[in-house]
Amino acid sequence: MESLAYPHQYVDRATANVISEQLIGDRSVSFLYNNLRENSPVMFRALTSRRMSGLLGYLHYDFSSLSRKRDGLKLFRSLGADWRECVESLSFYDSARKVFERQIRYWETRPMPTAPNIVVSPADSRMLIGSFAHGSNLFIKNKFFEVRELLGLGCPWYPRFIGGDYAIFRLTPDKYHYNHLPVSGKVVDFYHVDGQYHSCNPTAQIAMASLYAKNRRVVTIIDTDVEGGSGVGLVGMVEIVALMIGDIVQCYSRRQYLDPRLPEVGMSVVRGCPKSLFRPGSSTVVLLFEADRTAFAEDLVNNSRRSDVSSRFTAGFSRPLVETDVQVRSAIAKAV
Repeated sequence: MESLAYPHQYVDRATANVISEQLIGDRSVSFLYNNLRENSPVMFRALTSRRMSGLLGYLHYDFSSLSRKRDGLKLFRSLGADWRECVESLSFYDSARKVFERQIRYWETRPMPTAPNIVVSPADSRMLIGSFAHGSNLFIKNKFFEVRELLGLGCPWYPRFIGGDYAIFRLTPDKYHYNHLPVSGKVVDFYHVDGQYHSCNPTAQIAMASLYAKNRRVVTIIDTDVEGGSGVGLVGMVEIVALMIGDIVQCYSRRQYLDPRLPEVGMSVVRGCPKSLFRPGSSTVVLLFEADRTAFAEDLVNNSRRSDVSSRFTAGFSRPLVETDVQVRSAIAKAV
């Protein structure tokens, strides 16, 4: 379990402070991906299957709530989450699942920049940035994934993202788990890709190549070069399941959480609006950008190179590679 020798830290965007993260189930994940995967592949596949992921999610989020109601304030405090930003009153949150699937007053608590050509974060998450371009200072030789594999074989859009940049958003169990649109534009493709339910723990991502492209995922391709669009080219939004994630509920809504609907090809979507919900667990969103169409915010670029942060990604890739904790709807990039 060599990865446990390395602590995992990230940068808090609001303060620029270095924060140590207590990774949930760290030893179990390390054993699963560094020992069991090699020595017992059949059992490893069973433990990362949809059936097992659903069972673990049920036991963790539902089973303990069937016999008794739980104290909502204690649940929020145990996660380090703030109930005061929620839509419902505190008395509503009497189970782990309700806390996990909470709706917040994002229109008040998650302000969004007004400039239309700004790309915003799709989630409250730890954000990691990278590039497919060899000449970019964000280029990572051993990539987390190949574009074509991530989008699924047969996807006609993957050539548009070759040489472009990408951002990975890792949601932890304490986070608000609705995903929001990072850009405005028109949906030109929307589909599911089948796969497993691997953990999104950094140890698993380093131990297993192209892990994101092996998990079940939902792909949405948005053309922003349309009237009312963000003007940053084609954007790929890939929502990826993880261990204990039972489902990705598509629920796009232009007005708060009212009148949710399934994204469809040809639909116009608006930046900052809710798009989907991970239920339950922790998971990942990946954004793909075309080459030379966007530039990441300077603070995110600087944070990713910090050498004073003990990131497991840095240890795994032998170069500074640091996450920044970002809020949903906050600015992460702008049009070039």
